[in-house]
Amino acid sequence: MAAFGSSGEMCAFPKALQVVPALGKKDMPYVSFLDVLSANGGTSQMVIRKSVFLLCIIWLTSGLTSPADSEETADKNGVSSFLYGCRIGLLDHDVNGLWSGSSAEGGFDVNAEVVFRKPGFLLWRGSILPNLGVTLNSQGDTNTLYGGFIWEFVSKAGLFFNTGLGLAVHSGELETDDDQKKSLGSRVLFRIPIEIGATFGIRHRISFIFVHISNAYLADPNQGLDVLGVRYGVQF
Repeated sequence: MAAFGSSGEMCAFPKALQVVPALGKKDMPYVSFLDVLSANGGTSQMVIRKSVFLLCIIWLTSGLTSPADSEETADKNGVSSFLYGCRIGLLDHDVNGLWSGSSAEGGFDVNAEVVFRKPGFLLWRGSILPNLGVTLNSQGDTNTLYGGFIWEFVSKAGLFFNTGLGLAVHSGELETDDDQKKSLGSRVLFRIPIEIGATFGIRHRISFIFVHISNAYLADPNQGLDVLGVRYGVQF
């Protein structure tokens, strides 16, 4: 069975669709979707691949929401449209055997941090949020003032996880022979936090946090510094 295209050339229907015109509606053979795919061969497989690819793109981009949507949700929940939350923590300073691989400094750090809702947006079922914080060491070793962005995911059960990237200005040594001080190489360092915890009473949080700071070998030396501790937070 054939038909004429717009150019006047004869084109063939797939074999699965070639039925005898003389047959009545009741006598017409059943043509399944799989028969059509089989008749079309490689062309149908290409269409399927393209469809799967488009579905993947749609799924990935469905996780992106504009800041306006985030603000609308915040307003409906009666929370601040500017502040996301505040954190305070007690951290073990310059922990040995972690990312940096060694320890020289001592004491503990008191940490305070504010997480903002703006500018921010939703991404892959989590939120990108800006933060600003400070750590003060109990014995006068390296202190930091930092800022950056975190990506945070919160489950329906109230468990949460976040990580991010930022910059930290510190008061420590750039290069020293003192074996009780770290040689950090640059006054401005990269900061990478990893935090996991739970929400209770709707607004309150308890978490464990790990933070690494270093110059990422953009300067020499680069001993880096790791802290590990617990934090309490309040959501707005």
